[in-house]
Amino acid sequence: MKQFIDFIPLFLFFIVYKLDPRTVDVAGQSFELGGIYSATAVLIISSLVVYGALLIRQRKLEKGQWLTLVACLVFGGLTLAFHSETFLKWKAPAVNWLFATAFAGSHFIGDRVLIKRIMGHALTLPEPVWTRLNLAWIAFFLFCGAANLFVAFTFQDIWVDFKVFGSLGMTVLFLVGQGVYLSRHLHDSDPTTPKTED
Repeated sequence: MKQFIDFIPLFLFFIVYKLDPRTVDVAGQSFELGGIYSATAVLIISSLVVYGALLIRQRKLEKGQWLTLVACLVFGGLTLAFHSETFLKWKAPAVNWLFATAFAGSHFIGDRVLIKRIMGHALTLPEPVWTRLNLAWIAFFLFCGAANLFVAFTFQDIWVDFKVFGSLGMTVLFLVGQGVYLSRHLHDSDPTTPKTED
C-alpha cells in the first residue's frame, strides 16, 4: 500500500495536465488550470499535503518518501521558475537512479542489504535470496529511470501518460514478480512451535 501512496500526487498531476486550459477564480484570485505548469503546481501542493499528512499521522517519513518529496519540490520548482518542462522530465529518472544507488550502496555499507532492512522484520530468507532480491531492485530502478528518460525525450506527446501509467504498471509487474519469486523461498516457522494469539 505504501508504494501506491506516492502515486496520489501523480494521478492529480495527470488529471490537471489533461484538462483543457481554463481560468479558475478562487478567493478573488484567478488561476490557470490545465497543461503542464498548473499540473506541476498541483503536483507540488498535493505532495506537500500527502506527505505532510503522513508526517503528522506517523510522526515520520521514510527516507524514500523524503527523497520523493524533495525531488518533487526541486524539479517541480525549477519547472515553474524557468517555465521549462525539461526539469520535470528529469525528476523520475533522477529519483529512480538515486534509489538504485541507495540499494547498490547497501552491499558495501552496513551489515544488511537495503531490502533486508526494509522487509527483514516480516520475512525470514537465506542471505543469497536477500542479495538477489536487492540486486533485482537495483535493476528495476535503473530500468525505470532509463525508460522514463527515454520516453520523456523521445515520445514527448505521451511522456505524461507514461510517467503515470507506465511507472505504475512497471511497479505492479515488478511487485507481482517479486511475490512469485519470494513464494518459492518462504517457509513457515517450525511447525512444532504452537501458535499464540494476541
